[in-house]
Amino acid sequence: MYKIIIKPLFDFLSALLGLVILSPIFLLVWIGLALANNGKPFFYQRRPGKNERIFTIIKFKTMNDKRDDSGQLLPDDKRLTPIGSFVRKTSLDELPQLLNVLKGDMSFVGPRPLLPEYLPLYNKTQRIRHQVKPGITGWAQVNGRNAISWEQKFDYDVWYVEQQSFVLDLRILFMTVKKVFKSEGVTQQGEATTQYFKGNEIN
Repeated sequence: MYKIIIKPLFDFLSALLGLVILSPIFLLVWIGLALANNGKPFFYQRRPGKNERIFTIIKFKTMNDKRDDSGQLLPDDKRLTPIGSFVRKTSLDELPQLLNVLKGDMSFVGPRPLLPEYLPLYNKTQRIRHQVKPGITGWAQVNGRNAISWEQKFDYDVWYVEQQSFVLDLRILFMTVKKVFKSEGVTQQGEATTQYFKGNEIN
């Protein structure tokens, strides 16, 4: 009952309330990033959701579009703007995903939605992460976020899918608040964000 009725209802009502309460912060970040990114405060990207259905995720844009002489985008750490760094560090870049929750594409808690090009790279066990809606936060995020390996992230994701419950979701939400205030695990060592997933050595 929790997974089918209570959780979707909680997601919708909480996202609606969150957008209303956080609207002043939303507006301030929107203005700051619009100025830093030439009028482009939002970042849109296609991501696989539940049952690998593709949807468009929306986040605040923390990196500019600067390119090198050959027209290629500069590395992430070269494009991360000062305000973008602050927004990412405080996880405010995730705020627009409340709109994805309202639409039903995402939940507050679940495995993070990754890139569509990763889909062929998962092994059978890792694909279990797509049996539930992706989340704004998740078990992997409160246990290392971008600072842990891909294999460990997927292990945490699968564990969450198999253990999902009201109590576990509350625990993850409380742990997320703590992580945000401490700004833990935002990046992998030597990276501005996280490394690209290249697949498993053994499938």
